[in-house]
Amino acid sequence: MRRALPHEGEAVRALVRAAFAVHVPTLGREPRPMGHDWPACVAAGEVSVLDDDAGALAAVARLVPQPDALLVETIAVRPDLRGTGLGRVLLAFAEDEARRHGLARLRLYTNALMTGNIALYARHGYRTTHETGEPPMRRVWMEKVPT
Repeated sequence: MRRALPHEGEAVRALVRAAFAVHVPTLGREPRPMGHDWPACVAAGEVSVLDDDAGALAAVARLVPQPDALLVETIAVRPDLRGTGLGRVLLAFAEDEARRHGLARLRLYTNALMTGNIALYARHGYRTTHETGEPPMRRVWMEKVPT
């Protein structure tokens, strides 16, 4: 994993849009990360990326330190690389970053209709803390205390 470079903002946007496009039919709208100003997130130093063997972007993590936790705001894997373990790599990187920042918890949220995401996070030790909003915008908030 490495920090995204300033010139990679548009490539990060394209990867995130491609990764989240699968959720549009379920939600009936674009998931929130598809609309982020990714070049600004990259410029703010919030985005880390993983390259594939050819040097192209393979995965993206947007991590935002908060006073009491590291917010795993977005993780995204290029669609052709789904199921290869990169999601696990991104979540492990988030744990390392939380430790680096001296934060004892990780926090994330996902749409309640994205049941596959909820199951993935639960398999990696995240527990649901609460839900907010109304369908189809209902968010499931989850946290993890890394070991």
